[in-house]
Amino acid sequence: MLAAVKGIVQGNTVIIEEDDIREYDGSEVVVTLLNVPYKKEKKVPVDWDSLTIPSERGKDVDGYMREMRENDRL
Repeated sequence: MLAAVKGIVQGNTVIIEEDDIREYDGSEVVVTLLNVPYKKEKKVPVDWDSLTIPSERGKDVDGYMREMRENDRL
């Protein structure tokens, strides 16, 4: 049998708000957490510029793309 009940985690215990769960005392259960706790750790930002090699072609991308698309419509 599969049953879902609402409860609150307090320390190492799950507090169930419904009384009818007592008939399942001693049964094996699966607990699914619906809210993931907020992580206080912030990810270190990646410096993407340090991973690239600058080139002349990269500096003129906007002009190159404008030139390629300028006459693409009839």
